[in-house]
Amino acid sequence: MEATNTQTKNWRQESNENSLGDVHSSVHVPKGAGFFKTLRAYAGPGLMVAVGYMDPGNWATDIAGGARYGYRLLSVVLISNLFAILLQHLALKLGIATGRDLAQACRDHFSRPVGFGLWLLAEIAIAACDLAEVIGSAIALNLLFGLPLTIGVLITSLDVLLLLYLQNKGFQVLERIVASLIFLIVGCFGYELLVSQPNVGDVVAGLIPHTDVITNPGMLYIAIGILGATVMPHNLYLHSSIVQTRDFGRNDAGRQSAIKFATIDSTVSLFLAFFINAAILVLSAAAFHFSGNQQVADITDAHRLLDPILGVKLAGILFAVALLASGQNSTLTGTLAGQIVMEGFLNLRVKPWLRRLITRLVAIVPAFVVTILYGEHGTSELLVLSQVVLSLQLSFAVVPLVQFTCDKEKMGRFVNPGWLKTLSWAVAALIMGLNGYLLWDTLA
Repeated sequence: MEATNTQTKNWRQESNENSLGDVHSSVHVPKGAGFFKTLRAYAGPGLMVAVGYMDPGNWATDIAGGARYGYRLLSVVLISNLFAILLQHLALKLGIATGRDLAQACRDHFSRPVGFGLWLLAEIAIAACDLAEVIGSAIALNLLFGLPLTIGVLITSLDVLLLLYLQNKGFQVLERIVASLIFLIVGCFGYELLVSQPNVGDVVAGLIPHTDVITNPGMLYIAIGILGATVMPHNLYLHSSIVQTRDFGRNDAGRQSAIKFATIDSTVSLFLAFFINAAILVLSAAAFHFSGNQQVADITDAHRLLDPILGVKLAGILFAVALLASGQNSTLTGTLAGQIVMEGFLNLRVKPWLRRLITRLVAIVPAFVVTILYGEHGTSELLVLSQVVLSLQLSFAVVPLVQFTCDKEKMGRFVNPGWLKTLSWAVAALIMGLNGYLLWDTLA
């Protein structure tokens, strides 16, 4: 064990730069405090990660699943969330146990050409995710204020100024803003569920897997789409970094405690994300599936039909407010993910405002062109395409993550135990298979 700990220490210190160096170990963790006071110090990163599991890219698949098949696909949402809990646990454990985020770990382990290829794929995934945020926010602005989609796309590009301001206020300020927007979304959908009055018994039954999810080709396609849109590759890079903002003891006892509390934070936060995704699907089922509007698969159509079907005026407004909050939240976390990936893979320090501007332009140009040429239908297609791109890249983040956390030389005493190794590789293989099938079917 002594030799293994030494090897792990050397791997951690192979490069002396810290992930997100300006906020590394910046959040105080009280020493010798009680359980809840310590947990409060660790609360925050989990909510920032949960944002990626409720971004606008998830909405279309949840709406389509509920409208077409009622509550039958709720079990898929639940299983996807359990996969996410497992993978985010591995990501936070990698960051805490080794002091390296996933991007840095890839640069340490792989050859330069392989590392460069992984960086390029990660950048494409972040641009695709940013594209979904731009489109989602533009659609929300259109629904709320009637702004043309092209104007909405341009307005969303200005959030870089807000980010520059917030980044100077401390990391926990960002966490609190993200938390506030998440609870706004929870409140909106809590109201939507109250007025839609879903059948509780049918909802509970929907959480139990059904064989027709596999035997029905249409249901299987949407189920794979839900799985593919749920686990976001940039979240794995993000989580392995932002858990290091806590000032925990950089020894085995400190790391053990940090892993425990960070896992609680992550798991609770991801169940909030599950509630929101499940609420979107349940709302869609209650409002559309059982009222004869089973072909609704578009965010704009869903917003337009909510008020007349449910008979209340606030339903559509709160739906759009939640969508806007979701898009803005994703913008905040996408900024950090872009910075982490670039610094981690390339050891290239670029000012955050410049990094954000580059990523924003990559997302805005195609979104702006498509909205001009094709309008709402084109942006919906572009939203689907962004999820396909994310599915393609996901395996290139999951496989290294599982590989590193199963390597005793790298993780030391924190290496995955045998049962977790088996489970992790099984989940990775299943995700790769399902995303590969989705990609093949979409292209075919």
